[in-house]
Amino acid sequence: MVPTGVTQNVVRNSGATGSRSQRRARSGREGLIGDEGLSGKGSNSVKLRHYNERFVLDAIRRLKEASKSDLARAAHLTPAAVADIVDGLEAAGFVKQVGKRFGQRGSPSVLYRLMPERIYSVGIKIGRRALEAVLVDFAGELRARESHEYRYPDPELVRKAGNTSLANFDALVNGLDDASMVGVGIASPFFLGGWIEELGFPADLGDRWDAIELMTHFTTPTKVPVFIENDATSAALAELVLGAGARFHDFMHISIDTFVGGGLVQGGKVQPGPHGNSAALGPIPVSPSSLDSAAAKPGRYPSLLHRASIYVLVNHLKSRGIEITRVRELDPMPSGAREPLNEWIEDCANALVEAIIAIASVVDIEAIVLDSILPRSIHLELLAKVQSQFSRVRATGIVAPEIVPGQFGPEGSPIGAAMLPFSALLAPDSSVLMIGKDRTRLLGKLSALAGQS
Repeated sequence: MVPTGVTQNVVRNSGATGSRSQRRARSGREGLIGDEGLSGKGSNSVKLRHYNERFVLDAIRRLKEASKSDLARAAHLTPAAVADIVDGLEAAGFVKQVGKRFGQRGSPSVLYRLMPERIYSVGIKIGRRALEAVLVDFAGELRARESHEYRYPDPELVRKAGNTSLANFDALVNGLDDASMVGVGIASPFFLGGWIEELGFPADLGDRWDAIELMTHFTTPTKVPVFIENDATSAALAELVLGAGARFHDFMHISIDTFVGGGLVQGGKVQPGPHGNSAALGPIPVSPSSLDSAAAKPGRYPSLLHRASIYVLVNHLKSRGIEITRVRELDPMPSGAREPLNEWIEDCANALVEAIIAIASVVDIEAIVLDSILPRSIHLELLAKVQSQFSRVRATGIVAPEIVPGQFGPEGSPIGAAMLPFSALLAPDSSVLMIGKDRTRLLGKLSALAGQS
């Protein structure tokens, strides 16, 4: 079960995997929600009503269950206004009564929660070694998951794998009473064909992906909108909405995947930047690696990517005669793998500490949320090493962030991708819902969602 939390309200509805033209499209600010607002027409009071509906939903998600009085305090609305909104949401099937709270003055308070079975979203992560797909309900619970592995992300293989999952999830939702799919989120590295030398990918892979419009690459259900985001940013969104966001409003999320990546959250919002490439941590300069398998190459400076990435671990194990293709093969631990694994953990942690100091020197954050695709026990070993080494460093001039574990591991990016449609449709801050050339297809009333087929 995935815990619920606060709703993120920054999402984009345009872009792709990182071609020059696509990145330029992401840099524009056209298409911001303007005078039409959430309603598409009507008076300011109508638009305010729609905003307040979303604010109440956000509060219920954050509080998990709440009375009308709780919501009035959280949303700074009158009890009468909240009662009217909650009654409307209940009639539309977005919230439900889950009991009463006793022990306080007056009559017992009726408690409300989100109706998880009402609407669903699909999240797809296009990885360099696998496509991960998830189906998530309105309350943020994981309902289905599929994984399709490949040697490298051939566009046609990726398309077929994604279409298989989409068809399976669509059939699942169609088999449920009064349920609908409200969107598909796609998380992908911007430079999917980059660093081919490190991974042994075909030389033309980047050009092939640059020629693809990811918005239409998969066969999605009719009238279901598609949202696209960077994979590491999506993982940060998952933590904000369903994980660390319950404690922190300002944090850097670090994802250790095939390549290391990051996502920046400030003021309770993911900050992708004007080009969508904020917190691209891989290029951060660090000291040279201590691993004998990571020989420096002429003309290339040592970067975090070349020390804190899974491909470095796989290559280091290979140099010791231990062949693995997926990190899950480290659980259970293969014979002879412990020593080189410890060597990589030590080297990776040292590089991460250097990067954390650099990050904290530039942005004022409360926490570093560290996650990875490693088996959980190994990830926690790495986390403990980073915490220990960071605690011994005296970095004058920064406020040391708390270093905490991420909650989702390899499911972080696809879960974050699944949050994109929910955020766009239901987040209270309409003014920042969209960056890109295409206007977000927001529905004016939540009751319109209830009638969507």
